[in-house]
Amino acid sequence: MAREQLEVLSALDAAKTQWYHFTAIVIAGMGFFTDAYDLFCISLVTKLLGRVYYYRAGSLDPGSLPPNVAAAVNGVAFCGTLSGQLFFGWLGDRMGRKKVYGMTLMCMVLCSLASGLSFGSTPASVMATLCFFRFWLGFGIGGDYPLSATIMSEYANKKTRGAFIAAVFAMQGFGILTGGVVTLVVSAAFRAAFDAPAYQDGAVASTPPQADYVWRVILMFGAIPALLTYYWRMKMPETARYTALVAKNAKQAAADMSKVLQVDIAADSKDPAADDGAGDRNSFGLFSGEFLRRHGLHLLGTATCWFLLDIAFYSQNLFQKDIFTAIHWIPNARTMSALEEVHRIARAQTLIALCGTVPGYWFTVALIDRIGRFWIQLGGFFFMAVFMLGLAFPYHHWTTPGNHIGFVVLYGLTFFFANFGPNSTTFIVPAEIFPARLRSTCHGISAAAGKLGAIIGSFGFLYLAQNQDQKLVDHGYKAGIGVRNSLFILAACNFLGMGFTFLAPESNGISLEELSGENDDETTAPAHARTVPV
Repeated sequence: MAREQLEVLSALDAAKTQWYHFTAIVIAGMGFFTDAYDLFCISLVTKLLGRVYYYRAGSLDPGSLPPNVAAAVNGVAFCGTLSGQLFFGWLGDRMGRKKVYGMTLMCMVLCSLASGLSFGSTPASVMATLCFFRFWLGFGIGGDYPLSATIMSEYANKKTRGAFIAAVFAMQGFGILTGGVVTLVVSAAFRAAFDAPAYQDGAVASTPPQADYVWRVILMFGAIPALLTYYWRMKMPETARYTALVAKNAKQAAADMSKVLQVDIAADSKDPAADDGAGDRNSFGLFSGEFLRRHGLHLLGTATCWFLLDIAFYSQNLFQKDIFTAIHWIPNARTMSALEEVHRIARAQTLIALCGTVPGYWFTVALIDRIGRFWIQLGGFFFMAVFMLGLAFPYHHWTTPGNHIGFVVLYGLTFFFANFGPNSTTFIVPAEIFPARLRSTCHGISAAAGKLGAIIGSFGFLYLAQNQDQKLVDHGYKAGIGVRNSLFILAACNFLGMGFTFLAPESNGISLEELSGENDDETTAPAHARTVPV
């Protein structure tokens, strides 16, 4: 039996789409724009860092980051992100979404700037300083995941909630794209100002001293969009669902949303959650048996799907440059100067982002409230696996001269179906199906599981994707299983993701209180909590 819903929450569920919804998308989305830019721009400059700081006199090939340094530079931000998702997710349920929202943004601004100012008298000290600041940058980014998703889900109406949350997450695509564009512009400007020969024509001269500024400018640019949105984040009122259901102040929630929605919302005279002891039955904690019975499988499903997805998604994103080199889309490093190599890597990744990554996000925005979360996620996992197998089985064909265009097309399609698929839905669903007092925490746990997958992908793929022939591996590495066999492993992760998709309920068109069971008097789990969609 369902209780009467608070009037302010009913008004939010039934509200027509208006200007404030789009304002909230932009304010929350710019955080994600910055998140993606900061997390992925490092992959554009790691080869440059190797040339600048790890030059090997007399070597036939340019300098490269040692394996342990490369792993740390690529993966340390994910370690910070994982920590931030757990901490700020928990804090968002304790202090409120708004109070914590500004903390994460300022952490991102300060650490973006500090990353570009990394100092030291030796290469090791510069890399250590860079890793230190990128860890705390990741910590701030981590807080943005549960807070942005929760805020948008609690502001949205139930008819278009999926599209609104997906639109916030879609800003990640523009962040990745902007990272490539900024790198193209900066590297082109420095190439024009400081001409340099290819490495094979002049090993030392191929990396002009000014190249050290290139990676710093690129990393520091990430502070700009975050700084521009700080004021507007602080102007946002606390979400009505937190104020009414967690802070137990329905009157304040009604007043806040009356201003936001520009309609009169009457404050409820009493809190329905207190009727007949229902509030006690709906006050269970995260580690209680009641939570395990109601939402245990849901949390397992959201966390595991995000974990499996991020192994594949981040390993591909962070090591595009290595894959493009392996299929000869980017020339051998010795035939280019340092700045030309940065430019070519950025051009390749920008093309993938423009043709595969960004469109996938917006297909999700357009269709998620029509198709539903379940089918988009299931189909995305399936097609990612199919296209990865399409890359892996005839891999030797793709690496022969003249065939790299076909490889790039299939590779781009894996990104399209990641974003028109589980990369979007794993972000959306945890923000919808858990109770308000645990929503940010559970989203943080799910997201942290994803970042654990990203850490495995970024550290593991670095070694696994090395050539099986020791003579052909990068300097400092041991022979791996090769890109082809790595793609088989990533495809298997996607098939596993399909299976765990069945553990989370379909949330399309259902109010947050119905999904979480906060409107239910009975102690039995609500019917909508079934794990297989109807």
